[in-house]
Formats: sequence, structure tokens, C-alpha cells
Amino acid sequence: MASVPTSGSAPPPPPQWDARPASGQQAVGYGGFWIRVVALFIDVIILSIASGVLAGVLGVPLVPDDPYKISPSMVWANLGSVVLFWLYFALLESSERGATVGKMAMGLRVVTGDGRRLSFLNATGRYFAKILSSLFLGFGYLMVGFTERKRGLHDMIANTVVVKVR
Repeated sequence: MASVPTSGSAPPPPPQWDARPASGQQAVGYGGFWIRVVALFIDVIILSIASGVLAGVLGVPLVPDDPYKISPSMVWANLGSVVLFWLYFALLESSERGATVGKMAMGLRVVTGDGRRLSFLNATGRYFAKILSSLFLGFGYLMVGFTERKRGLHDMIANTVVVKVR
């Protein structure tokens, strides 16, 4: 009698990177504005905790005694946070899962414009292109709600698309 594997013993199937539908399937769903906001909110909570731990390790108080005095440890903590945020987004979005923790929780994945997995360089470019999306009252982010493939300015610059995987 063959044993039936329990639900926890079988590894999950590998992700399917091709975001283009096979013939006879429905079109791909794109991650819209609000679902991406929720995913970002989850990521920011995780990164805020990590940044707080980093600041604590560097000895930076959460509330400075003098907000106009910049100490070297504050500079290092801020630089460390920038590196932490960059590596979090670039490494996770170029990983096998193709998504940050927030995007995974919301059933989203970031792929290239033709549906392939992002390279680390492409994910890095997408991350730093978000600086441009933030300019002019976040208009680059608001574009997600009004473009055909739900792409923000940073997605257009990096040639990426956020797709729904469930």
C-alpha cells in the first residue's frame, strides 16, 4: 500500500514565472493601487522593526535629545536603513518568489514586462526609480490606478509589472 504524503511533507510547487497566459486561459490580473498599498504597509511595518533594531544596535535613541543635532551614529543608522530597505526590496523581488513579504501576503509578484523573473540589477533599478515616483506628490505611484497594466512610473522605468498570482 502506497503511503499518501501529508499536506506538510510535500514541498510547494515551483513558481511559474511566465506571466503570459497559455492559450485558452484568462488574461493575467495586475496588482492595482490599493492592494499594492496594503502590501507596502506590511513591508514598512517589517522594515520599521528592523530599522529600530538597527538603531538600537548602533546606540541611536528613538527620540533624540536635540532634534537639531546630528550625531555620527544617526548618520550611520540612516545610511543603514537605506541599505536595509534597498536590499529587502531588491533581494526579495529578484528571488525565486519574486515578491516581498507584503506582496506575498497579498498574492502579488513582480515580473519583467514580458513576464520573466527580475534580475537583482533590474530590481535595484526599480527600487531607486521609486524616488522619481515619489516626486510631485507621489504622482508616479498614483499612475498605478490609471494605466492599463497598473504600472507606476518606477515600473515603466524598470520595465516591470506587478501581477496577481492568486
